[in-house]
Amino acid sequence: MSSSNLPTTAATESAAGTPEKTVIVDAQQVCKRFGGNLVLRGVNMTVHEGEVVCILGPSGSGKSTFLRCLNGLETIDAGRVDVDGQFIGYEQLPDGRLRELQAKPLAKQRMETGMVFQQFNLYPNMKVLDNITLAPIKARGVPAREAKADARRLLKLVGLQDKEDAYPKQLSGGQQQRVAIARALAMKPKVMLFDEPTSALDPELVGEVLNVIKELAANGMTMIVVTHEIGFARDVADRVIFMADGVIVEEGPPSQVIDHPTHERTRNFLARHL
Repeated sequence: MSSSNLPTTAATESAAGTPEKTVIVDAQQVCKRFGGNLVLRGVNMTVHEGEVVCILGPSGSGKSTFLRCLNGLETIDAGRVDVDGQFIGYEQLPDGRLRELQAKPLAKQRMETGMVFQQFNLYPNMKVLDNITLAPIKARGVPAREAKADARRLLKLVGLQDKEDAYPKQLSGGQQQRVAIARALAMKPKVMLFDEPTSALDPELVGEVLNVIKELAANGMTMIVVTHEIGFARDVADRVIFMADGVIVEEGPPSQVIDHPTHERTRNFLARHL
């Protein structure tokens, strides 16, 4: 990957000198291909502290791939991703060349992004409390007593304070996804990434997960949410992005993108999903 493709990180002060909110995620000209298929075609996105961004779009538009590029689960082919000022996946050498990070420093970078997937990915042989405390203890070196106290606080936040001794198979899908959210929050990330967190749930369980995400938004958590839940995006997002064919087609506040879209591709998508 050429360093000539790498813009500098977005400024955090306006031209007039007025301080702006801290930039947490800065993605510039991100490209990703799988074989001969160019999935992301120069995607740009800047997300500020406390901002909630919802990404809409048809299947195959590159939404999930882009999310995985933000935390280094996928290596980008061109462009740059910074999370809280860290260049994700690479280090720049003194001569300007780039070197891909090894597994250990990359894993350290990933601690700054909490990821919640479509599937819950809980450890089936571990109790709920242990699922939440494992990473803080092993990866961050948090003392077990402190990790357990924080896990119990998070279980209360997601409405599962009475489930700490349960195993994942004893929980509903909605409860498992709420545990997955608590587990991601336990690492105290700078940003939470949600990849269609309700798509694997029965319809009657969707609301309980969306309510937790709404609560996080109300508490000022920086979040990027890939979702097909249009009503949720309208209610919670500060900004909505519509993606198709690996590019951002349209973005703006929900009142613009959802209620008054300007692009035909956006209008057609919303007509099928509203």
